[in-house]
Amino acid sequence: MNYDVIIIGAGPGGIFSAFELIKQKPELKVAVFEAGHSLEKRRCPIDGNKIKSCIGCKTCSIMSGFGGAGAFSDGKYNITNDFGGTLFEYIGKKKALELMRYVDEINMAYGGEGTKLYSTAGTKFKKLCIQNDLHLLDASVRHLGTDINYIVLENLYNFLKDKVEFFFDTSVEHVLANESGYEIKTAKESYFCRECVISVGRSGSKWMEKVCEEMGIPTKSNRVDIGVRVELPADVFSHLTDELYESKIVYRTEKYGDLVRTFCMNPKGAVVNENTNGIITVNGHSYEDPEKQTENTNFALLVAKHFSEPFKDSNGYGESIARLSNMLGGGVIVQRFGDLIRGRRSTQDRIDGAFITPTLNATPGDLSLVLPKRILDGIVEMIYALDKVAPGTANDDTLLYGVEVKFYNMEVEVNEKLMSEKYEGLYIIGDGSGITHSLSHASASGVLVAREIVR
Repeated sequence: MNYDVIIIGAGPGGIFSAFELIKQKPELKVAVFEAGHSLEKRRCPIDGNKIKSCIGCKTCSIMSGFGGAGAFSDGKYNITNDFGGTLFEYIGKKKALELMRYVDEINMAYGGEGTKLYSTAGTKFKKLCIQNDLHLLDASVRHLGTDINYIVLENLYNFLKDKVEFFFDTSVEHVLANESGYEIKTAKESYFCRECVISVGRSGSKWMEKVCEEMGIPTKSNRVDIGVRVELPADVFSHLTDELYESKIVYRTEKYGDLVRTFCMNPKGAVVNENTNGIITVNGHSYEDPEKQTENTNFALLVAKHFSEPFKDSNGYGESIARLSNMLGGGVIVQRFGDLIRGRRSTQDRIDGAFITPTLNATPGDLSLVLPKRILDGIVEMIYALDKVAPGTANDDTLLYGVEVKFYNMEVEVNEKLMSEKYEGLYIIGDGSGITHSLSHASASGVLVAREIVR
């Protein structure tokens, strides 16, 4: 039960930590603990026929398991410091980009070859956005697609499975420091290691808070992003998505001066459910395979809320809004934009009569009964602003699914090595650290700490 390194969490941070450790020093004895299933066992029971909505599985296969919450995402790796996390604040912008490009090289070597790398550099849309008080952020975007992303993860697992010991469906209950390193306690056993890497992702935010409290690791309040997922005909955004694929656009509202941004754009994709700590929220996926593509494009519109003293529970705030949506709709609510503007709830007849077919079976309802007025006002403003660069965004039949919530962990105190200031050899990485918010940044943080451990 003794290991050189134990990694908690088999999301992108944990996977790339294990990969780089074994690549650099194959003799290391490494174990990875994951609360979810192995990749081949990750299956959401929603089939659209017998099971049409979330049944609240004990472990959500969309959110947990090998590959983390990104396993069934659309596989977008954004190579940029402009969004996706604040890793560059710890290691510098140049090093952060170098690590993200290295991650991209690994993904290409393990099944991603042939996928397209998009870029906003030199695009005419930057000027078009500025002319309409919108701001297009700079990035290079590698789009693997949900299908190719799965293949890459499968190949990485096949490389690792005989070199690293995996413990799936095994929740870690406590992390304890001792003289020789760390004790990792599960419900049945204790395991020991010299160095420990914690990479539990956004879905592990509550667990991370508990561990920090138990170990006395300082944290500071972070944010929560709240909004909706927009679905509209793919043709509306095709001039942007054909060239850029992912367009991160930020708008400052006239009414409150809040920032609203597009997030996770899925051209010809599908809207999906997510189960985070028993709360049903919404997300989006897209595929590289043309046969799996739809006629719709979806993306999130999110408003970031930062809280000041005395309130500290930003995730709890987001959860309460999501629970309200679940209470009213039994899960995710969908509303036509025209119905929202007219102050009426959507009905099934209105959804069925729309000139767009929803890709998610959601409950028709009224999002104004769920989202705070300030957030909803910002979203409506943003939709009208986007309509100037993508006419048709503000059509009556544009669908809004709610709510979409991006939970962030309290930002954990770590140094430039992403190691706890208090505990030597305890590394806290990925989205669970509150430092990274994306596949590329989380993966890069895994490479960084692996190299530090080897060094």
